[in-house]
Order: sequence, then C-alpha cells, then structure tokens
Amino acid sequence: MKKMMYREAIASAIAEEMRRDEKVFVMGEDVALTGGVYKATRGLLAEFGPDRVRNTPLSEAAIAGVATGAAMAGARPVAEIMHIDFIGVCFDIVLNQMSKMCYKTNGKVRVPMVLRTQGGRGHSNSCTQSQSLESLVTAIPGLKVVMPSTAYDAKGLLKSSIRDNNPVVFIEHKGLYQTKGELPEEEYLIPLGKADVKRAGTDVTLISYSKSVHTSLEAAQMLEAKGVQVEVIDLRTLVPLDFETIRESVAKTGRVIVVHEAAERSGYGAEIAAEIQEQLFDELDAPILRVCGANIPVPNATLPEVESAPTAAKIVDAVMRII
Repeated sequence: MKKMMYREAIASAIAEEMRRDEKVFVMGEDVALTGGVYKATRGLLAEFGPDRVRNTPLSEAAIAGVATGAAMAGARPVAEIMHIDFIGVCFDIVLNQMSKMCYKTNGKVRVPMVLRTQGGRGHSNSCTQSQSLESLVTAIPGLKVVMPSTAYDAKGLLKSSIRDNNPVVFIEHKGLYQTKGELPEEEYLIPLGKADVKRAGTDVTLISYSKSVHTSLEAAQMLEAKGVQVEVIDLRTLVPLDFETIRESVAKTGRVIVVHEAAERSGYGAEIAAEIQEQLFDELDAPILRVCGANIPVPNATLPEVESAPTAAKIVDAVMRII
C-alpha cells in the first residue's frame, strides 16, 4: 500500500490506462505543462508527450466536440472541462451528440470517452465556479455519471470509466484533491454502478456521494455518542444507480436521509427519494429526508459558503427528527 492524494490518484489512473492502451489521450485547458488547474494531470506530458497530452483553446464546446468526434473515430479521449459550471458552454454537445450517438446509430457508433470536470464548494471560488450541477447530467439518458469521495475510489473508478465503451461524466470535488488515502501497489478497478457501504449501522441510512460522504461520516460519529447507529452509503456512481445496496440498507434501518451539496430543489436526492418511495414504501418507518445545499447561488464569502452546504450538525438534527 502507498499513500496518495486524490489528485495524484487521478493522474495515476490516467497514466496506467495510457500505458495500457495507446488510444487513450488527454485534452483540456492547461492539462499539459502545468498539469491542470488542480494538478490532476501533472507528470503526464513528461511521460507521454504533446501528441497524447494536448492543451486546448479556452473553448469548452471545442473540447467536448473534438473529444466526441475522436471517440467516434476509435480513440479513448479523457477530456477535461475545468469547472462543471462551464458545462453550459458545451451543453449541446453533451446533450445531443455525446450521449445520443450510440442510440442514433442503433449501436453502430460508440463514444468511449470520459469527460472529467470539477465542482463543489470549498475555495471561495465565487458562485460561478463552486456549483454542484450533477443533476444536469444525471437527467440525460446515455451518460454514466461518477462522483468518487476518496483517492482509492477515484483511481479505480476512473480506470473503469476510461475502459467503458460509453460516455462517462466523471465529476471530482475540488475540496478533495488534497485528501490522502491508502492505495494498493497492484492494479485494481472498481466497477461502475456499485455503491460502497462506508459505515455499517442499524438505525438510519445516510445516502451520499462525493465530499458529502465525509460530512455524513462525521455526523455518524457524532450520533454514535447519542446511541444512534448510522449506516453511510457512498453511491460512487450516480448513473447507473446501485439500488440493490440501498434496498438492503433500507430494509434494515427503515429510515433514510439523502445528503448532497447540490441545491435541494431538483437535486439528485429527489430522484433517490422518489425511487425509494416507489419501490420500498413498505420498508419505511419514517419520511425520507434530505440534507442538501441551500436553494441559493453559492456565496462568495467563506462563512456563508460553508453554511449554505450540508454540515454534520444539520445531518444530526435531521436524524434526531426521525428516530
């Protein structure tokens, strides 16, 4: 085992897949010499050269369009959109080309590509560079959506995403890049569509993903002191959703709270809650609750930015309401 930062795990995953398959290449704004704005592609240019690690103009539409075309032609691009806030600039490509090409051609044309991007609060980056917009892409049929919470998961999931024959939107949280984890020396992959129970419990199920998993684990620790045993599910992959893991947990606890940093209104938590309500109603002993970001633009100032996101205290309060 070796200790590695989240951003280093991203770079390691890409490097391993580039060594394994010459069709894999990286493209995006400043991904080459500087290693990207968050240094998650650092070292790739030195090893693989400018033909496979390509800086692009400041044009998200061009990045998404070229990557989609390259994937259709047989390559496996790993394209970076610097912030998910900028996905609006290339949304037509994502919505109408990248996600639908396989369907439009009756499976004859595949788009094996990864669209890497970053989101989330934590750096006072302003309301236009701190958003959590995963529900924009989870709503698009034809896309897979991944949001890892740890360095270990990030590496294993990214390797699987690069090998997938369908387009994957891989969303990293900027507040996790410096976090560290233990990673095996040997190669490993984590299958898409498989959640992970980060903490076992019997009283309440917390369902989360990305950085909010850590907030949920903090809350679970606080609740243990109150005699409440909380199970924390890290979805890891939002699409496809591992509903079987959710089913098993809800059958045990009977109580569910969904936690995510995105705004509550129309957030992915609403989709999870709806599916649980439809499929597991008889297992529930209490209403499904959500602890999510406030329904406001992300504040620029540090304290309001933090307070507008889910906190361990907010989760504890929600749990105590349904116990």
